[in-house]
Amino acid sequence: MKLANLVSSGAEAKILIAGGMVLVNGETEVRRGRKLYDTDVILFNGNEIRIEK
Repeated sequence: MKLANLVSSGAEAKILIAGGMVLVNGETEVRRGRKLYDTDVILFNGNEIRIEK
């Protein structure tokens, strides 16, 4: 989220993830250190990010 400029810091991302505000592949994700793979889709605050090589 930080690399995509959706949050200003890792701490902010941690809070949002822990609060259940982030979806990965359509499911709520609360694990901060989840490994993301090619073709994963992250949805946060109306923004969709597709993970690509």
